[in-house]
Amino acid sequence: MTSSALSETATLDAAALRADFPILQQEVNGQPLVYLDSAATSQKPRQVLQAEYDFLTRSNAAVHRGAHTLAAEATDLFEDARATVARFVGARPEQLVWTSGATLGLNLVAYAISNATTGRGAPASARFALAPGDEILTTETEHHANLIPWQELAARTGAVLRHIPVRDDGTLDLDAAGGLVGERTRILAFSHVSNVLGIVNPVSELVDLARSVGALTVMDACQSAPHLRLDLPALGVDLAVFSGHKMLGPYGIGGLYGRSEVLEALPPFLTGGSMITTVTLDDAGYLPPPQRFEAGTQPIGPAIGLAAAVRYLDDVGLAAVHAHEARLAARMRDGLVGVPGIRLLGDAPGAERVGLWAFEVAGVHAHDAGQFLDAQGIAVRVGHHCAAPLHRRFGMTASVRASAALYNTEADVDAFLDAVSGIRDYFGANA
Repeated sequence: MTSSALSETATLDAAALRADFPILQQEVNGQPLVYLDSAATSQKPRQVLQAEYDFLTRSNAAVHRGAHTLAAEATDLFEDARATVARFVGARPEQLVWTSGATLGLNLVAYAISNATTGRGAPASARFALAPGDEILTTETEHHANLIPWQELAARTGAVLRHIPVRDDGTLDLDAAGGLVGERTRILAFSHVSNVLGIVNPVSELVDLARSVGALTVMDACQSAPHLRLDLPALGVDLAVFSGHKMLGPYGIGGLYGRSEVLEALPPFLTGGSMITTVTLDDAGYLPPPQRFEAGTQPIGPAIGLAAAVRYLDDVGLAAVHAHEARLAARMRDGLVGVPGIRLLGDAPGAERVGLWAFEVAGVHAHDAGQFLDAQGIAVRVGHHCAAPLHRRFGMTASVRASAALYNTEADVDAFLDAVSGIRDYFGANA
């Protein structure tokens, strides 16, 4: 990326940025690729691809365990990547645990709490132990990755799972939430941004509710980390997860942020090499965080690639990214509401949001709509987007989701809207 990609007013020139993304230069089905599926996975700039390649061809070695030069170089690169990504979310390096992604991060927390319930890590971990009748609170908008681990934790411990409802406009019903939070509430897990609705949830209000009863807060930041400037300590959450592949980074890498006192008290989930102090045939001692939660061989190349991704986002500027994507979201919304038979989800007036919209096409299944768009080179997501309960709440089984990123242009949005306007005619749904 060159400085010409940015203007003096901190706006960004998406057309210039696209040169950094090799995949966007191709045609699909004989049409220029319009990639509007970044909420599922983002495309990767050359800088990320090069960072991983350079590591693998120049410094590839196991970290934290070798005395030779390559091992020292690899360890330095790996821990520098941790520091870089931690700074990106406002954290200190020791507050960032590497995971394979958000799903593993959330399961790590749920299983660590389960282990605490059995007495592992006591007395420090006793604060997390659950008893039958304790309550785990999530929201009706959650991705399955921030729902099913809590279902399983409830099943293992006898805790009760409860849910904050969503209003018809897609916003959380905070009045109902206030009535759900009580002295038995032990965990409040929620998404920063819904991957279906695109709405930024009210973190401060949710954190305040949890704090009022001493509950642990766990936030899914997958859909906010690529689009909003995050300061996780300032947001006040106890734990948060994000995935590299949604923020211009590689697959197989993500982060679990935790307040230091929380991570230090949690017992480990996965065990093995690289996370121990002393080991006998009968017992073991564990390293402090973050290494306590990083058993086995580390994702060194992906971590280095993710650090390159966040440096890229920093160079562009998250404020410019968010402003650009907000303009695309507004253009997309204005166009979609003008198409007969389109029902938008999460169209809440004045709500802060990221650049994605999910919608239903009357008389046309979402999968058919997606194939129609694909034939014109337009990549969108179809299905329930790993949020089946939310779709059920709105009386549907599937939707079409278009999600923008910093490399999308107004021309992308216009091509998408032009194609959407022809869906119902093509399938005879207007007859």
